[in-house]
Amino acid sequence: MNNKISKYQQPIEVAKGIYWVGFYDDEYFLHCNPFLIIEGDEAVLIDGGSRNDFSTVMLKILQTGVNPNNIQKLIYHHYDPDLCGSIPDFEELIDNDDLSILSHEDNNLFIKYYGTNLKSECVEKNQFKFKFSTGRKLTFIMTPYCHSSASFVTFDEETGTLFSSDLFGSTAKEWDLFSNLDSTCHTCSDYSLSGTLNCKLGKKECPISKILLFHQKIMTSKKSLDFALDKIKKLPIKTIASQHGSLIRGSKDIEFIINILKKENKIGIDQFLEDDQI
Repeated sequence: MNNKISKYQQPIEVAKGIYWVGFYDDEYFLHCNPFLIIEGDEAVLIDGGSRNDFSTVMLKILQTGVNPNNIQKLIYHHYDPDLCGSIPDFEELIDNDDLSILSHEDNNLFIKYYGTNLKSECVEKNQFKFKFSTGRKLTFIMTPYCHSSASFVTFDEETGTLFSSDLFGSTAKEWDLFSNLDSTCHTCSDYSLSGTLNCKLGKKECPISKILLFHQKIMTSKKSLDFALDKIKKLPIKTIASQHGSLIRGSKDIEFIINILKKENKIGIDQFLEDDQI
């Protein structure tokens, strides 16, 4: 078995009580990262994944030792199938009358079409917060049009972990769960290139250029991205856990990535308007 595939056969605790329960496939360019938060006798699942990946995600959830019936909420940052496709499977397997979907009202309008009878709750009607019975709190922060109209991110105050949905995501063939930025990356000027022929570290793929390319394609505009980043940079973040790509840890790397994204002008519709392509 490929060493990297073997490495990711188990759930990985990325912060206190927070487990990555995703998958690794060396044929994929787009890696999806569901996360499970376990707090005492309660748990919530964030961006549970596609229907095709349900068995892998569910196995990792069981490997954490949690009773699936203790999962209280299924949190979805938007309504794409790579997040929501497995909702009916979770509904069938989890025996908990209190289980519900937690998202924005505009997202819930579309999520129901995945064929679920679960109760839907709206983050805005819960004062943009969710509290475990222990007092641990998740805060929901709206990031509209990054990439859907009702996109939001989730901040775990206890660990400083930001579940950032598509923000800070990327596509990469050479994927690792944790980003491996080097101090050299912070001073490199070649990251904006589509290729990495001049990479001082000899990497076949540049993690920075992959992040930039992802945001150019997925985010709607520079204005929406800047609006989200201005909110996010005020938070005391220790780890960014994006739905796609690698986790970013440490204030230096987080600040660096935010600044790189803030400097980019060709985001979404802006790149077409600037080049007069439409």
